[in-house]
Amino acid sequence: MLRYTLMRFGIFAGCFLVVWGLASTGIVPRGAGSSYFLWIALLGLVISAPISYVVLRKERDRASVKIVERVDRTKANYERNRTQEDLADDAARAQSAS
Repeated sequence: MLRYTLMRFGIFAGCFLVVWGLASTGIVPRGAGSSYFLWIALLGLVISAPISYVVLRKERDRASVKIVERVDRTKANYERNRTQEDLADDAARAQSAS
């Protein structure tokens, strides 16, 4: 997951630098007053989102598989613990009943 996040941030940083260069040369509007960097960051986000969606598809699928495995492992551990507690409770009840 960290790898995917870093790759996505890298794509955003690249888009940010490209948009910054285009805005500095006047090809892209600069924004009004002090909103210069906010405007560039917004354009960078809008441009990097579809690029990340297409380029990082395989990495996103790998991260998704890891997350599903982790959730399944946690559910199995939870079920195992719950079963142990139920068995211990049943044994304690049976012992107190006799």
